[in-house]
Amino acid sequence: MSDNKLRCILVYRLEGSKTASSSESGDGIALSNLSHAPGGPVTLLAKYDHASDYDGHAGSGGLYGDKEKDYASAVGMVVGGDPPGSVSEEGTIGGFKIVESDMHQVVFGADSDGLCLAVVTGLKYPSRTAIQMLTELHPPYSEEFSLHARSATTNALSKKSKTLLKQYCKKYDDSSKVDKASALNSKVEGVKVQMQDNIAAMLQNTEQAESLAERSNQLNEQANVFQKKSKDLRKQMRCKNIKMTIILVSLVVGILIIVLVPLIMKAKKAAEGGRMLRGLLE
Repeated sequence: MSDNKLRCILVYRLEGSKTASSSESGDGIALSNLSHAPGGPVTLLAKYDHASDYDGHAGSGGLYGDKEKDYASAVGMVVGGDPPGSVSEEGTIGGFKIVESDMHQVVFGADSDGLCLAVVTGLKYPSRTAIQMLTELHPPYSEEFSLHARSATTNALSKKSKTLLKQYCKKYDDSSKVDKASALNSKVEGVKVQMQDNIAAMLQNTEQAESLAERSNQLNEQANVFQKKSKDLRKQMRCKNIKMTIILVSLVVGILIIVLVPLIMKAKKAAEGGRMLRGLLE
């Protein structure tokens, strides 16, 4: 399985130039296929095994071939079979190439003096970060070991340069910490997530506001209905009160008529009887 791990870093001396067919990616970096890379004239000067467990990653079809094969020799065959492109400016590394297998990739470049730096990573490790690592490593390594590199024998500089190689492997072990593009993508993803959360919260607030507005309209309608019913009820009660008042007044008047009329009639008869009596006596 491919991953984004940094495996190892190697330093070679190119003994001669040799060209091989290769294709170019969109950013101008040459891409080659591992199965098309025959052996070539290179000398291994130094290596640092950052993963420290290459036997577990090797196998048929892998970058290192069989488990018994030294990975440095396998990478040396790749570099020698398809060496880095020419570099016009002295003291700089360039001509970077990328060779991929089923599980790993080799990214390498060289300067005009034939000092070649190579790094082995998983396929998911950004190649631009690997190139950035080699570009940053080249000046201090060249300054300290360029003279030794011209005449050093195989693997003679591994111990001497281990501290420097280890330092850069440790620095670039996590590509997201040094790859500006990856960091920018992470920030963009963070902003996208935040924006999505904000939009979701805004939609939720909008739904709540619409629900509150609907409830408010319902309450207003209910208040209008209640007010109308209250007015109707007041009118009905007023009419009832008027009717009751009329009934009570009529009842009182009737009672008074019933009581007073007989009394008045008796009083009139008594008065008439008294006048008649006085008339007879006179």
